Amino acid sequence: MTSTEMPAVHECTVTGCSYNDDGCHAFAITVGGDDGAADCATFVPLSRKGGLDKVVAQVGACSRTDCRFNSALECSASGVRVAPGAGSHSANCLTYSPA
Repeated sequence: MTSTEMPAVHECTVTGCSYNDDGCHAFAITVGGDDGAADCATFVPLSRKGGLDKVVAQVGACSRTDCRFNSALECSASGVRVAPGAGSHSANCLTYSPA
């Protein structure tokens, strides 16, 4: 997989993220987290919208080395879905799957 073939963020339902305006408009997201959750580390809880108007977000990096889609810290999934998390986890990668 090359840098131009990063998996797209197909869906984000996190309404409190500054990058989500009818879809994720960050250029790329980073997946991180711990305690069994794969958090979207790009989540920013602001009322002001961020991101680029004509962008379909991609997964730029993944630090969840225990995910079956993680290949040398790059996501090899065909695409990911992001949704609100529970507790202190504001946004989670729903495509995360333990290896």
